[in-house]
Amino acid sequence: MAYQLVHHGAACGVTGSCHELRLGADGVFRDSLLVDCGLFQGEEPVKASPLPWRRIRALLLTHAHLDHIGRLPELCEAGWRGPVYCSEATAALLPLMLADGLQQQGRSRGWVSSFLASLQRQIRPLAYGAWQRLALPSEQSVYLQLQPAGHILGSASITLRLADGQRLVFSGDLGTGHSALLRPPVSPPAADLLVLESTYGDRLHPDIRQRHQVLRRVVERSLQDGGAILIPAFSIGRTQELLSDLEQILAQVQAAGRKTIWQDLPVVLDSPLGARVTRLYRQFRRHWRQEAQQKLAQGRHPLDFSQAVTLAEHGAHLDLIARLQATGEPVIIVAGGGMCQGGRIVDYLRALLPDARTDVLLCGFQAKGTPGAQLQAGAGAVWLDGEAVPVVAQIHQLSGYSAHADQAGLLAFVANMASRPKAIRLVHGEPAAQQALAVALRQAFPSLPVDCAAD
Repeated sequence: MAYQLVHHGAACGVTGSCHELRLGADGVFRDSLLVDCGLFQGEEPVKASPLPWRRIRALLLTHAHLDHIGRLPELCEAGWRGPVYCSEATAALLPLMLADGLQQQGRSRGWVSSFLASLQRQIRPLAYGAWQRLALPSEQSVYLQLQPAGHILGSASITLRLADGQRLVFSGDLGTGHSALLRPPVSPPAADLLVLESTYGDRLHPDIRQRHQVLRRVVERSLQDGGAILIPAFSIGRTQELLSDLEQILAQVQAAGRKTIWQDLPVVLDSPLGARVTRLYRQFRRHWRQEAQQKLAQGRHPLDFSQAVTLAEHGAHLDLIARLQATGEPVIIVAGGGMCQGGRIVDYLRALLPDARTDVLLCGFQAKGTPGAQLQAGAGAVWLDGEAVPVVAQIHQLSGYSAHADQAGLLAFVANMASRPKAIRLVHGEPAAQQALAVALRQAFPSLPVDCAAD
């Protein structure tokens, strides 16, 4: 079976993941499988082109981030009604993440509800490790398998076994292997072509295994003058990792038996979507790593501890902001909006960035053009909802919370395969990151062909 790989996104950047696998014979390609269907975010230079929906036989999703699923409504609005294959946890997350994204785009609740009801009939959840046959109109069969990718809950790498036995692997976004909650990525045994992400292909992360200690030091330093500690966090993945680390710190403080500034310090989760996602993390705890499972067995819960408070009502959210403006009392706020361009974190930033007692902890990737990137760069003011807000607060960059593997982790994903892939295509990275990873791969595996989608 012949194939062509066409990238509709994430060829030369880190958002808009969308890869079309065209299948056929004798130079004729009538069937396509689409791997991810994501939105471009930030200031990505590529303009999204219309998707060839008429020949797409199935959509295969690696995980539920909007830069991998956000164009699904567009695909369905065009008339596409094919099956959507994804992991069981991604199937549960998909309606939550799409509903949030669509409402931010101004879609009415009625439209969103109708769309999601229709989409639910298309979703085909798969267990990790199981093979699923995909029947094509050509009467040839392709088999699909998902394996844990360790990036966020439900994330998966995708293996496709074509009718002639060729294996194509799409890594999706790979985790670091050191998540506080999730199991590490599972490498496939073999691949004729490995389509590998390269987000951090040009760098190494700090030792993230002790990141909760780094978080503790930053928080304790920030609390010396009181005030709120604001942590913008993506609702899925980053929020749960932060809660788990804060629970670890509080457990250590309690075990030490000494009175500290952590005593009775509220940890407020102010993200309706983050709260719903956190409930799903609890529901799918069978996917947690062994260390997190052991905490549960000891009577601890990384996502549900006594000092954690969840705000649901918008009125309570506004009341807390007014109170913090008036009192400057110490509190940790984990709020939705990882790049500070949407979500409840924006309200906190507008109110508290001009206060010197405020500390903002940035702990994730900040796309170009976002308020988070401006804060990261040391801007004296940032634009929030059309208003220039002076930045008097202290801004901190908290390392160790990337959900993406670094160069060493990406090399390990390849090295852990039982047989080396016959070729690698690098995607989902800036050109410099792709090129740096290509050099590292060629050095580690001298006879392995590597090319960059950005070239």
